[in-house]
Parts: sequence; C-alpha cells; structure tokens
Amino acid sequence: MAKKQDKEILVDETEDTGAELRVYELGFHLDPELPIEEVKKEYHTIYNLIEKKGTLVAEGRPEKIQLAYTISRHEVAGRRDFDSAYFSWIVYETPATNHAEILSAATAHKHIIRFIDILTTKDAARHAVEMRELLVKEPERIEEPEIATDATLDAALENVVV
Repeated sequence: MAKKQDKEILVDETEDTGAELRVYELGFHLDPELPIEEVKKEYHTIYNLIEKKGTLVAEGRPEKIQLAYTISRHEVAGRRDFDSAYFSWIVYETPATNHAEILSAATAHKHIIRFIDILTTKDAARHAVEMRELLVKEPERIEEPEIATDATLDAALENVVV
C-alpha cells in the first residue's frame, strides 16, 4: 500500500503541462571522419533547430577530441568504432513539448554518434562558459631557471666557507 502511494506522489510531482520553460543542455559527438566544413554544417543544422524551438543560453562549438573509450555503433554497412569525435554542446530554454521534438531530431540525426540531454540552469551554463574561457586562456609562461655557467660556479665556490 505504501508503494502505491509513493508512485502516486511521484506522478504528481513529475506531471508537466508542457508549457513551463526549462533549461536543457544537449551535448553531442559528431562523426570524426566528416570534413570540417561538413561538421560546421551539421552543427548549424542542430543549432538552427534549437533556435527555432527555444531560446539559446550558451554554446560550445565543435571541437575534435579523443574519447575516453571506444564507442561502437552498428550501422547498415556494419559496425563502426570511434576513438575520437567532434564534441559540441548547446544550452537552451524551451517548453517540454519542443524539447521532445529536439530529442527526436537528435536521435534521428545520422552524423550524431552519441548525445546526452540534461536538465540544467542558466547559471550553471554561464559558469561552464566562464570555466571554459579560463581553461582556454593561454597559460602564463614559467620562467626557466638560469643555467649556471662554469664561471658562475667557480665564483660561488670561491665564496664558500668550509
């Protein structure tokens, strides 16, 4: 009996009319074998769809990365393994009905290897952008220690008190 009540509460808490705006982040890997012009085109296709269905909050343009593990995917021509991909992400605000359409489009997109879509906040997205900018910023140069010449070493040894 208690389990039935828990389920009813869960349904009541998650019920959504579809009109409330929520912030989502779509992260996706594009096929690494695509030429860079095609990667940009595919990214803009997804970007434009999201722009039509909601409000853009932040984005991370495609960047080729090594994957932490191999992703295998079965396609019509056979199995393909991916060790790298173009990774990109887009944070957007939209109602649940439009969100479902975006997910359907991402699922059907033939050049997306894998994607994740999470519920987030605008503040978290802005923080991610700030952190990315800090990481991309050119690191400060560390001064290399001076290499001691023989004359410098001889002068230092003469001043040593034994």
